[in-house]
Amino acid sequence: MPSLLELVSITKRFPGVVALQDVSLSVRPAEVVALIGENGAGKSTLMKILGGVYQADEGTLRVDGRDVRIRSVADAIALGIAFIHQELNVLDNLEVGANVFLGREPTRAGPLRLIDRGRIDRESAKCLARLGLEVSPRTPLRDLSLAQRQMVEIAKALSQQARVLIMDEPTSCLTLTETERLLATVKELRAQGVSVIYISHRLGEIEQIADRVVALRDGRNAGELARAEIGHRNMVRLMVGRELKDLYVEGRGKRGETCLEVRELVTAAYPDRAVSFTLAHGEVLGLAGLVGAGRSEVAQTIFGVDPMLGGQVLAQGKPLRIACARDALSAGICLIPEDRRRTGLVTAMSIRENLSLPALRPCGAGWPRLSWCGLVRFGEERAHAERQVRDFGVKTPGIETRAMNLSGGNQQKVVLGKWLALQPKVVIFDEPTRGIDIGAKADIYRLIRELADRGVAILLISSEMEEVMGVSDRIAVMHEGRIAGFLNRGEYTEERIMNLAVGRHEVTA
Repeated sequence: MPSLLELVSITKRFPGVVALQDVSLSVRPAEVVALIGENGAGKSTLMKILGGVYQADEGTLRVDGRDVRIRSVADAIALGIAFIHQELNVLDNLEVGANVFLGREPTRAGPLRLIDRGRIDRESAKCLARLGLEVSPRTPLRDLSLAQRQMVEIAKALSQQARVLIMDEPTSCLTLTETERLLATVKELRAQGVSVIYISHRLGEIEQIADRVVALRDGRNAGELARAEIGHRNMVRLMVGRELKDLYVEGRGKRGETCLEVRELVTAAYPDRAVSFTLAHGEVLGLAGLVGAGRSEVAQTIFGVDPMLGGQVLAQGKPLRIACARDALSAGICLIPEDRRRTGLVTAMSIRENLSLPALRPCGAGWPRLSWCGLVRFGEERAHAERQVRDFGVKTPGIETRAMNLSGGNQQKVVLGKWLALQPKVVIFDEPTRGIDIGAKADIYRLIRELADRGVAILLISSEMEEVMGVSDRIAVMHEGRIAGFLNRGEYTEERIMNLAVGRHEVTA
């Protein structure tokens, strides 16, 4: 079957970096091609060239066998290519329907050319229904959860009647049910003749839906797998060039004295529910549960981002007064947030500036001394940034590179370097590997275990069942704003965790 789309010998350079070198990719009609690779391998760059965000320095693009030039997003859409970006491109101040048709608003006949709101509502409702998202097109986007906003982004792409749909980590913040619905939608689109380029670090999803797998490594083609060859081991081998036998690192099994106690904590998300748990030195406590169970709200309340409506947080048995994030930092508590672009980084700033931000006004023992009398010590700041970039393996031309120009995995490493330089006693990881490749995941798991072995108390929030089971010494499962139960290592299984997560207290073996 002839190819619908071809990218031939694509090369793309950025200042100081060759992002893509002689990369080729083809897509046939009604085919799901999975594009895999570690963060920084060039996947998103290649797709941005196809989507009209970037232009290739060298190489050829073909659609239906003819050479084309895609100079803009509008050119890509005109060729039937739609792009769902890894980071959301929706506007909180608009309604759902307005986001779905943003930039393509249908108008009524007549001299005034008024926007046809009725058609927007009808067409948006169809797209939302295909994804199982039960919200009105008139709902303000700011009222939706992160997962629901991701579904709106997908609905926007579906509304363009695309021949080729590019999905870049579309399920990174979706629940299990929403993910299953999306994968079913991908299969339905393929049956309707739509081709899909699917980028994901969740290899289980790729095994379910991909007809073919193409791997990139360090900006080059690393290999290809036919449908019969697609499997976890083969995909990992292509991505990282080696076998990953030990993804999770076993702990020492020693639990120290209680470091942090959360006693009857009430959050704004669930004002009628209270949460209590303890966290010991050297312990990794996993906080599992479905999206919307209130896990992130607990983390943000402990860190002082959200108000505490009731209860106490105690460190070493002494009550803490946490009115803001600075109070939590002073007590040795730091939070690695779920959404690195919105709350973890100032993306318009350089790597150097992001790494130094928390330490410019030191308020804890062991903090880097990057300022004096309110003035930045630029030599110390540069040395600090270079040390963190080196220690965390951030791939970048230099510390003056803007954070927005880094891959998702490298952005996460900057977030980690920023907070862990403060020598915290308690670290809260909220979805630390969302959108991260399997190689980088192994690095983060190793880092978490190293912190725990040094006596740091870890609270790990994750929606990936395998992750929370593999990393945690103990698991607390949340359901609708409260902790439904605790499970020790050796006790937990996927079934037991899921039973607690959905509110079933009759846990079966």
